[in-house]
Amino acid sequence: MIGSAVAIHPACLGLYCGRTVLAVNGSVETYGDCGVCPRGQRTDENKICRECVGSPDRYDWLYLGFMAMLPLVLHWFFIEWYSGKKRLASPSFKKSSSALLQHITALFECSVAAIVTLLVSDPVGSLHIRSCKVKKLSDWYTMLYNPSPDYITTVHCTHEAVYPLYTIVFIYYAFCLVLMMLLRPLLVKKIACGLGKSDRFKSIYAALYFFPVLTVLQAVGGGLLYYAFPYIILVLSLVTLAVYMSASEVESFKDLLVRKKRLVVLVSHWLLHAYGIISISKLDKLEQDLPLLALVPAPALFYVLTAKYTEPSRILSEGGNGH
Repeated sequence: MIGSAVAIHPACLGLYCGRTVLAVNGSVETYGDCGVCPRGQRTDENKICRECVGSPDRYDWLYLGFMAMLPLVLHWFFIEWYSGKKRLASPSFKKSSSALLQHITALFECSVAAIVTLLVSDPVGSLHIRSCKVKKLSDWYTMLYNPSPDYITTVHCTHEAVYPLYTIVFIYYAFCLVLMMLLRPLLVKKIACGLGKSDRFKSIYAALYFFPVLTVLQAVGGGLLYYAFPYIILVLSLVTLAVYMSASEVESFKDLLVRKKRLVVLVSHWLLHAYGIISISKLDKLEQDLPLLALVPAPALFYVLTAKYTEPSRILSEGGNGH
């Protein structure tokens, strides 16, 4: 039987070393020596390498969505940053439409990259992927758990225990970069009216810097991000919303309605708040978790209602009058 076949072999050392299945004869399996599991497999409780046949759960997809959003949000930020500077110097409709087209192109690039990444992942040609279940933080850092039986020789058992959550992000970033280099320079050259030659490509240059940073971030901190990303989303979205509303001098609901851009930024942050709340709750119990989404507008409402009491000029004037 399979159980007796497993008992014949001594257990492999280390957390992630396992024996590969060489042959199956009825109910009896023949195993190889202890070592690294092939890609797409991980060890079971008996230290046998088993193929990953599961599917990512809801939290796994939310994590992949977060990692997919990072380059898109950075694209939009730098497009708006560099085009916004020029619009302040010399506002024009052409420059606004140019920035909008670049935003749409960045969304198109990241969307196509995400679809292609899923299609080339196993099973190839399908938007569904098979995966191994993430059990603990060490699953992301198997290279740190290679055993040394005699404290001299190291048995290398490094493999992707969280297949494919670790490598699929790198594949996605590679496709994003390739699509950007193929599409964006041609678009920017055609539509970036009024921008100097050195300015029109600055958002692309910025991407050439932040993609390596994102790659290193995933390589080093992928496991930490997996467990912390819901809280990172909430904290960053709250901070950036407060900074934006302060910089835009929003002190009332009327100030929010003056410009469409402010409404777009507000709704975008609300979507991020909702994404963070859903990621934390995982919507395991809908009747308990869905009401939490009612908290999404709370930070913006709190800011608008209290902005007039914390306006610096008012505080200084009241202090000068002795109130």
